[in-house]
Amino acid sequence: MAGAARARKNAPPREDVLAAAMEMIAERGLEKLTMAGLGREVGMSSGHLLYYFHSKDELLLQTLEWSEGRLGVERGRLLSRDGTARERLDAYVDLYVPDGHRDPHWTLWLEVWNRSQNADDDARARQAAIEGAWHRDLVALIAEGVSRGEFRRVDPDRFAARLRALLDGFSIHVAIGLRGTDRAQILDHVREFLDDGLVRGDA
Repeated sequence: MAGAARARKNAPPREDVLAAAMEMIAERGLEKLTMAGLGREVGMSSGHLLYYFHSKDELLLQTLEWSEGRLGVERGRLLSRDGTARERLDAYVDLYVPDGHRDPHWTLWLEVWNRSQNADDDARARQAAIEGAWHRDLVALIAEGVSRGEFRRVDPDRFAARLRALLDGFSIHVAIGLRGTDRAQILDHVREFLDDGLVRGDA
C-alpha cells in the first residue's frame, strides 16, 4: 500500500503522460509506443503506467480523448469566429483532414478504431462521444447556413452524416499515404462536393 501511495505521489500529471504518448507517436510512430518506452519518457515504470491505465488499449483511448479535447477547443474557436457559414465549413474540413501521411492524431484514431472490434461497452461509448461532438458541430453549422440562405435546403443531419463519411474515407487515404492521393487533392474533392451539394442549384 505504501508503495502504491508513493507511486501516486511521484507520478507526473496524467496530462503529461498523455502528451508524451502523443509526442512519441508523432516522432517515432505508433509501433514504437510501448509502456516501457513511455515510462522512460515520463520517469515511470511500465508497471506504474499499467497501474494508472490498466492496459495499452486504455492508454491509447485516453490519449485520443486528450488529443480530441484539444482539437475540440480549436474547432470551437474556428466555428465561433466571424465569417460566412461556408468559410467556417471550409475551416472545419481543414481541421478534420490529416496533415499528411502518418498524421499522429489520425494514426492514433485508426489504431483505436481497429482495437474497438474487441472493446467493451464503455470504450465504445467514449469513442461514440468523440464522433458525436464532431457531428453535432457540423449539423449546427449546416443548419445555420441553411437558415441564413447560404446553403440549399438540405436535411442538416443527413448531409452531415454523408459529408463525414466522405471525410473519413478520404482522410484514411491521406493518413496511410495511399499512392495518388494527397491532402491538397482531397480538399479539392471535398470543396467540389460542398459546391454541388450545398451551393449550386435552386434554394
